[in-house]
Amino acid sequence: MEPGYLTLVFGLISMLCIILVNASDYCWVFFRLSSGLPPGPRRLLFVGNVLQIPMEYQSRTFGEWGQKYGDIIYIKLFHTPAIVLNSVKVAQDLLAKRSSKYSDRPSLLFMKKILGWDPATPFMCYGDRWRKHRKWIQTAYGERTSLVGHRTLLKRECMVLVQNLMVSPEMFLIHLRRFPASLVMTSLYGQPIQSMEDEHFGMAEFAIHVTAKAGESAGSLIDFFPFLQYVPDWLPGAASLGEARQVRQSTRRLFDDPYNIIKRQVDNNEEVCDCLIAALYRESVRNGSLADDEDDIKGVGASVYSAGVDTTSIVLSTFILAMVLHPRVYVKARDEIEHIVGINNLPTLEHRGSLPYVNCIIQELYRWNPPLPLGLPHHLQSRDEYRDFHIPEGSMVFANIWQMSRSAEFYRDAESFRPERFEDLDANVDVLSDSRNYVFGFGRRICPGRYFAEDAIWSAITHIIAIFDIEKAYNADGGEITPAVHFRPGLTSPPAEFRCKIYPRSSELASLMLAGHLHE
Repeated sequence: MEPGYLTLVFGLISMLCIILVNASDYCWVFFRLSSGLPPGPRRLLFVGNVLQIPMEYQSRTFGEWGQKYGDIIYIKLFHTPAIVLNSVKVAQDLLAKRSSKYSDRPSLLFMKKILGWDPATPFMCYGDRWRKHRKWIQTAYGERTSLVGHRTLLKRECMVLVQNLMVSPEMFLIHLRRFPASLVMTSLYGQPIQSMEDEHFGMAEFAIHVTAKAGESAGSLIDFFPFLQYVPDWLPGAASLGEARQVRQSTRRLFDDPYNIIKRQVDNNEEVCDCLIAALYRESVRNGSLADDEDDIKGVGASVYSAGVDTTSIVLSTFILAMVLHPRVYVKARDEIEHIVGINNLPTLEHRGSLPYVNCIIQELYRWNPPLPLGLPHHLQSRDEYRDFHIPEGSMVFANIWQMSRSAEFYRDAESFRPERFEDLDANVDVLSDSRNYVFGFGRRICPGRYFAEDAIWSAITHIIAIFDIEKAYNADGGEITPAVHFRPGLTSPPAEFRCKIYPRSSELASLMLAGHLHE
């Protein structure tokens, strides 16, 4: 073929491509307007918007789309419709006020069947089994009588946290994770965690870590194309799936091992500490329902541990980071505690209403770094209409908590850490701007242990403020090390590791603390 003809052919092909692209744009606009779907980015054939969503920090991309398309946007993940909610108002309207439609979960096949999290409450589909889990957790961690019953344990663990920070302050990130782990493990199984070498702690941490790591590689495709779960490990590209199947063994240990210890102790009439799993086991044996309840009891134990430890430790480590970077805030909080509680006394939960600035700090911690930026997806059980938009049945629904925490309507200079923004809130916008009203989720899927978690967070933070000074660390040349504000991507958002200097405000205070002479 002559070069002139080649040029002509390529020219015609290029013109055809331009026409098709422009036609697809016009067709997309027409389809979007005529379908009644919420607005959203243009989708590609077969894959939808999958190729436009990054592997990391999806919440931020969804937030950018929200700036263009609004607080409710429509996307498609392969063949699955999905809705992203970018404001507290629309999330409350749908997930809370219409919770009967929006409280289900997607199948999450990879997480439940491949990794072994099927009995876990957060991933469970809406129904009678989930209600049973929810009732057990709510009774143990959400009712006032149970919260009061946990206070002795909480005081003890706060003292252990403070003493650990005195002995080895350079290991503060480890201590801040051991604290909620021991608190939850004791309330669940009656077994406190003394150190990082504790067998149960190591087993649980490994299971959570490998689950997160495996979930980054193979999970999404299996959820959208279930037949892939049957692909043999030896096929090219299936290695990550094989690794995920091996993770299941570690996950099942998180469910089985601590439960089996409780079961053996109760069956052998051994002395068992007062704890949730022992109580549930005894009740099921007494009712003759153990065959039906056993997996659910295990699931509740693993769920409370994995959810409670991760999120609480993230808030506490974010607190240390914020105080290193904002010493003025720390001094103001310490002055408030000294004025209300006194120098040689420790704050108690009864002081919470009298320490408004400390409470503002915690609200700002939730907002500045939400532990679960996208939460867990909901699943629409039947079609819905909202703001003249049609929302298809079967849609995945994402509450973009990260974007809610960055709302230009409520938060000026949202990237800055500024607790004062929560002082003297307008009562008309308080419900929408108070971070406590969205960081724990929405509707019937809201975290059932949120009050227990808030008690733990408040107690740990006030104890640290009352006893320690926190400053920037120094390098070998004597220069200050300013930690970066970097939160790791993933299902949760822990701060990247950083260094700081933590030490008792006075040797007298340290001596009183170690001797147990400080009063609560």
